[in-house]
Amino acid sequence: MKKPVLYLTVAVLALAAGAGAAWWRYSQMVEPLPPVQAQAPQPALWQASFNDLQGKPQALAQWRGKPLVLNFWATWCAPCREEMPEFMATQQALGEQVRFVGLAIDNPADVQKYVQELGIAYPILVGEQSAMELMRAEGNRVGALPFTLVYDAKGNKVAAHAGRLDQARLDALLKPLL
Repeated sequence: MKKPVLYLTVAVLALAAGAGAAWWRYSQMVEPLPPVQAQAPQPALWQASFNDLQGKPQALAQWRGKPLVLNFWATWCAPCREEMPEFMATQQALGEQVRFVGLAIDNPADVQKYVQELGIAYPILVGEQSAMELMRAEGNRVGALPFTLVYDAKGNKVAAHAGRLDQARLDALLKPLL
């Protein structure tokens, strides 16, 4: 075999192995986390603040008092993009009974563009490393996206879910809180 063909073959095999390893790691990350039992409010969460799309800091504590769905997401995350229309529909259907907040781990310009395209009406915040740290502190040790947390009106975490949260599961999580 000639050297260029050998080099090309080795490169293709290395690329395939890398893609396979990445797929395997991703498939391991998106398994749903088991629901957590209600627990005392998490001070780190309720003390955290992130910028909104206008660059103004918004404290998460302002959304206490009603059930809260806090969704960590990114524009480049396909499962994130799939679940957001369902979140929007649920927010619209439930109105003021529950609050949805999206925390994007992404570039603010990309987030702004996507929010406008989709017409997201619930608050969207943008975080970087501090959002990743908060996500890990709240139970997402592997950093999988999307990651959704559900809190009751008292600020107790009642569920944590890694991966796409389907409508049936979301409804089941919210029903006891309404």
